[in-house]
Amino acid sequence: MKFEQWLQSRLTAHGYACGPIDGVIGNATVRAIKAFERRHGLPVDGTADDAVVAALRTSSSVLSDAEKARLPNRSPDLRTDTDRRTWPRQRDVRKVFGEVGTRQVKVKVPWDLFLAWDTNVQVSGMTLHELVAPSAERIFARIKQTYSDEQIRQLGLHLFGGSLNVRRMRGGNAYSMHSWGIAIDWDPVRNQLRWRRPKARLSCADADRFWKIWQDEGWTSLGQARDFDWMHVQAAGL
Repeated sequence: MKFEQWLQSRLTAHGYACGPIDGVIGNATVRAIKAFERRHGLPVDGTADDAVVAALRTSSSVLSDAEKARLPNRSPDLRTDTDRRTWPRQRDVRKVFGEVGTRQVKVKVPWDLFLAWDTNVQVSGMTLHELVAPSAERIFARIKQTYSDEQIRQLGLHLFGGSLNVRRMRGGNAYSMHSWGIAIDWDPVRNQLRWRRPKARLSCADADRFWKIWQDEGWTSLGQARDFDWMHVQAAGL
């Protein structure tokens, strides 16, 4: 399946009729792209640029295995591993996720979860962007299947360090990925910002399966990528 046909098939699957899926980008397809852009807060120009492709890939409609196998290699700026979701790079998150703090939903976590800064307070879930919520739910289900309750506590996954938090990055003017509700922190006391391997708890070998589950959905661990801020995982590339 060439890119133009894939584009038409995904627009159609999301309810944006573009005529026959024939790979011909005519007026109907351009109108469908514009309608999709308006709905997702993207610049309305009718162009299937990286932001449109990323939004089509990360929106709530689930791809079949057959569709995943046919995903086109659209751009070097976007991850194209067909076994995982594709998220935008940090520089493009506003194009895909819209304004900071918007389009948020509540996501439940299937194990006992407590505030890291007040372990007497139990929480039922966390606030995340609506586009990443289905992915997070799948991840949480796999973690629950992979680790026992005792192992979850040993890893510190019962200690919630935050998700949505509209703020600037430390030492900079750019917004943190938390500002869009596309990042999560775990056990911040034992995974402090500048702690590296093997001091950070989530850098230990028993967390390897935990990080593999996130990687399978395309999320990025700053610890694994750069060996710092091991508490942090985000639905955005670097």
